Amino acid sequence: MSPHAPMARGVALLAALSIARAAPAAPLTYDAALRLADRTAPGLEATALKVKAASTAAVAAGRLPDPKVSLEINNFPISGPLAGRPDLDNFSMLTLGISQDVPNAAKRRARGVRARADITQAQAAQILERRRVRVAAGLAWIDLYYAERRLAALGGIERALAPLRSSAPAELASGAERPAVALEPEQLAAALADRRAGLVASVAKARAQLGRWVEGGEAAEPAGDPPNLGVDPAGLRAGLDDLPDLKVKAAAIGQAQADADVARAEKRPDWGYEVGYSHRDPRFGDYLSAKVTVSLPIFGARRQDPVIAAKLAEADCAAVERVQTRRDLAAALESELADHAEHDDRLKRARGVFTPLAERRAKLETASYAAGNASLSDVLRAFLALAEARIDAIDREADVARDGALITMTYGSDSQ
Repeated sequence: MSPHAPMARGVALLAALSIARAAPAAPLTYDAALRLADRTAPGLEATALKVKAASTAAVAAGRLPDPKVSLEINNFPISGPLAGRPDLDNFSMLTLGISQDVPNAAKRRARGVRARADITQAQAAQILERRRVRVAAGLAWIDLYYAERRLAALGGIERALAPLRSSAPAELASGAERPAVALEPEQLAAALADRRAGLVASVAKARAQLGRWVEGGEAAEPAGDPPNLGVDPAGLRAGLDDLPDLKVKAAAIGQAQADADVARAEKRPDWGYEVGYSHRDPRFGDYLSAKVTVSLPIFGARRQDPVIAAKLAEADCAAVERVQTRRDLAAALESELADHAEHDDRLKRARGVFTPLAERRAKLETASYAAGNASLSDVLRAFLALAEARIDAIDREADVARDGALITMTYGSDSQ
């Protein structure tokens, strides 16, 4: 590989990012991003179509099957002295019949209940998908907002360091610093360039994620403030059973129970009827016939009972899965509440301790340098530490904002 290949790739990446950033960006607030995601996310459109499909299919559930029309030739002579002469044989006839199968009422009711359970399941899945889309869109907006704030914070530090970096050659020429000090501004510039490259990449990734969930989000510019979502642990715990995840599981239980009812109904007899009109030669007269059929489910132990047992087992499985899902949600909620408490504590420490101390150190080192009591290296290191402290504080603020959005939208009510 050419030694210039990595540099070429880096130049191409920066050029692509510059072109992307040069496109006009439309301002997009957090709330507007959520509303736009509600309207444009393909996943939500898909679940809406599933609800429509289930609702449409339910119209036919429990209905009688289509009637059947039959046309038959009976007793047509093919041998003997009357072969091929039905007009001479009073047994030959052309019969037109209509028949109707009639499943038992319990079976039709159970099929209707199953269809309504399908609608309930599709609606619950739609609500769950909406939450998933809103959470993903909200987090993507927050990630982009704070990625740009990190980049802006680094730019402020770079501007503050520019005069100091330019003073290094003069200090070296005057003999105030050792020759090796002349390398430190370049090392600092390289370190800041590495940090900037990572932050620029973070902005690009956040834009891509926002565009995934919000139409046009890849060209949007976060506007307004990030959400300040209060977390109510007691309220979230109390509302756990109303979450869409559990409603989906409850709908699966309803579907399985409806299937068991359909299987039970198979033990009841179905019936049907048929009416036929038979036409013969006018010399012999026509016939009218009627027939009723009744199914005999007399082998239930080997036919219906195993199916019923299987459907009941599926219903029990669905109930157990709901219990497991609730435990998973409860554990996940407690884990995320613990993370949120930790992140909030870390943010307070960053704002109250680390960032003020880094700012104070940078000011003191600058003052000492002006008074001739500190080297340029001390000042440069202090400003680099300040850059890291400010970016770290933004990281911690982003963690708190992400926690608030994730917890309230995942475990809160639909209005949040």
